[in-house]
Order: sequence, then structure tokens, then C-alpha cells
Amino acid sequence: REMTTTNMSADEIHEIGLKQVDAVQAEMLALAHKLGFQDVDSLNRSIKNERRFYATSGQQLLDLYAQHVRQMEPVLPKLFGHLPKNRLIVIPMEASRSKSAPPADYNPGTADGSRPGRINVNEYDPEHRLLLNLEAIAYHEGVPGHHLQMSLAQELPNLPKFRNYEDYNAFTEGWALYSERLGKEVGFYQDPYSDYGRLENEMWRAIRLVIDTGVHQKRWSRDQMVEYFHKYTAMDEPNVQSEVDRYIVWPAQALGYKIGQLEILKLRQYAQDRLGASFNMRSFHDEILGSAPLPLNILDERVRQWVDEQAGNSQAAGH
Repeated sequence: REMTTTNMSADEIHEIGLKQVDAVQAEMLALAHKLGFQDVDSLNRSIKNERRFYATSGQQLLDLYAQHVRQMEPVLPKLFGHLPKNRLIVIPMEASRSKSAPPADYNPGTADGSRPGRINVNEYDPEHRLLLNLEAIAYHEGVPGHHLQMSLAQELPNLPKFRNYEDYNAFTEGWALYSERLGKEVGFYQDPYSDYGRLENEMWRAIRLVIDTGVHQKRWSRDQMVEYFHKYTAMDEPNVQSEVDRYIVWPAQALGYKIGQLEILKLRQYAQDRLGASFNMRSFHDEILGSAPLPLNILDERVRQWVDEQAGNSQAAGH
């Protein structure tokens, strides 16, 4: 309940996960065919065994993250009416924690802009790190993901201070996962293998719903969790091992990503269906982010109220 801000049971979430895995698998299969492979397994095997899909150095990883962030920044005004003032930088992750850390993570800056937001890039063991999902992670951790959302929240006036710094896992991680898909909608992921990396990220988060509830509710073993990852992804071994350990010691945190993303997508579809031609993507995103992080039920109420207001305004304009 704390990590998803919903009343869904572990069994319900497990079922959602299984459906999501199937849905993403279908998208991956379509892309595998486009790339000339018979099935997803043969594409995954090719990725795992081809040197060109792996990094050659920590510096290469750092440069690629920076490149994707910088290409996204000029496009943001197409997606948002309000943008944060604070800058975003890309720096190497501290070596002391990199061995068991994710490929990259984010630290927010300060509300007054004196310290920028930071994407920390994991340079540990680069030769075993796949490059495929790097573009998606750059959008997730940076813009339009964590940096944009958290910096905007810090800079919102007229909120009680604790609200500026609130962190509801399903909201913040749901938004960041939703942001990965926004990159596709504005024309990025030009390389089909990078687009496959985006789908790998979707699969990664769908798998979390299955194996987090699997280990904590259905008493799966650690080996079952690892095997499930390998069955559905080409994810590199360092990442699989650290991910599985993370879910074991941090119950339910990994559920927030997909649960939050699905809620935002559901609300967007609702707004588009109700508002039709008067739906404005920038206004929708401003509404989602304009009150800082919220529990998903409150977000649902607010967005539905906003849609009613927009519908009323367009009807008034029509008369």
C-alpha cells in the first residue's frame, strides 16, 4: 500500500505483471521480426554474444548518457508548458557503491539552482554492460523523467514545504517510466536496437511485478527470480544479479514503476477520449506534475476534475 499507494493485493499485481510481460513480449517479437530474427530468443542470444552491443569504457557510457540528455532538452517545450530552471549534469557514480548499483541513478539538485541535478553513471565493469537500454535510462533518470519532475516540484510556489520534497514511489517512478515512452513519441530511439532496449526496459519493469510478488507472496526462490529474468530479457548478468537482490531486501519498491506508469497512461487515455480535439498534451503533463508527487488515487481525482473543467471550457468556447 505504501509503495504503490493503491489497495491492490500482491496476487492482483502478480496477474497484472503476467499480462504486461505478454504484451511487451508481443511488441518485442514484432521488432525482432523487423530486425530479421525468427523470434525474441534468437535476437536476445545475438545481443548477448555480439561485442558491439556492449560498452568499451566508462567514458563511453558517460558520453552517451550526456548525448541523449542534450538531444532531449530542446524538444521539451513540445511536451511541457512549464519547465524547471535547474540544470542537469551527467557525472560518474561513486566507485564505492557502483558494484551493486543500477546502470545509472539520479540525485536532485537544490530548489535555488545552486546545485544542479545529477545523473550518476555506473562505470563499473563497462565491458559487460549492454548499451541497448542506455537511451531509455537517460530519459528516465534525466529529462523528461526524474530531473524534470523533481526540479519542477521543488520550484512550485504556494505549496507546504514538505509537498515540494514529497516522494510517492508509484508517482515518481511511474512518471520516470512513462518518460521513457515519451522519447519514442517525439521521434527518438532512431536505432531499432535502442528501441529494443526501450522495450527491454518495459519488460524489466513488467517482470518486477511478477518476481517481487513472486518472492514475497508466492515464496519463489532466488534462482526462480534469476531464471525468469533470463527467460524474457537479454539483460546483462551484473544487472540481473543486483536487481534480484534489490527486490529481496526492499519489498514492493520495484512495483511502483509499472503501477504508476499504467495509471498515468490510463488517465491520459481518459483525457483524450473525453476532450477529443481539444486535448492538449502540454497541459496534460503540466497538470500531472503541477502539484508535486501525489498518491495515485489523489492524482486520479485531480486529473478527472481537470478534464471536467477543460470539457466545460471547450463547451463554453463552442457556444
